Amino acid sequence: MFSVLEIVGTMAFSMSGVLTAMEKKLDPFGVFIIAFVTAVGGGTLRDVLIGKTPVGWMMDLEYVYMIIIGFVLAVVFRKKFDKLRTSLFLFDTIGLGVYTLTGLRKGIEIGLHPIICIALGTITACFGGVIRDILCNEIPVIFRKEIYATICILGGILFFMLKSFQLNDEIIYITTVSIVISIRLMAVKYKWHLPALESDK
Repeated sequence: MFSVLEIVGTMAFSMSGVLTAMEKKLDPFGVFIIAFVTAVGGGTLRDVLIGKTPVGWMMDLEYVYMIIIGFVLAVVFRKKFDKLRTSLFLFDTIGLGVYTLTGLRKGIEIGLHPIICIALGTITACFGGVIRDILCNEIPVIFRKEIYATICILGGILFFMLKSFQLNDEIIYITTVSIVISIRLMAVKYKWHLPALESDK
């Protein structure tokens, strides 16, 4: 189950990167690079922080294959994505849910405190998108008023709450990912956001 979710998350973030890059009218190589860093950026930073080198995608080419497949699918079927922003949002949201779970698991595997595991989940989910947006000359979503990283933190808290009930791992995984995705969808639909801090000047 976890492996399937990782594949889905990698492809979703890859396609998210492709759609962002195409909106900026980059050439094919530029589009692929944006897709790649979107899919592996957060995981790379996480692995460096926990001292796991070489980082995950260098040790397992399955990640690279999934990024390539996501890239090809997004390019070939780009005309099917009538509303580019909507498609980008959906793929980004799926990746957010899955990568939050991935980061949490990596922290648990090496025995880190739950708070640090939640931080790793948030980094894994968010920082590929941060790199994508910076390279595409956008203010990263995580730094705007839209609820983004906060959802990952809530997902992490829910994950450990479910763990305390000693539920089946697959139930915990699916529930955590589903809740993160659902909250993001509702946050955008109902315009939930954190207040912006403004200067007194």
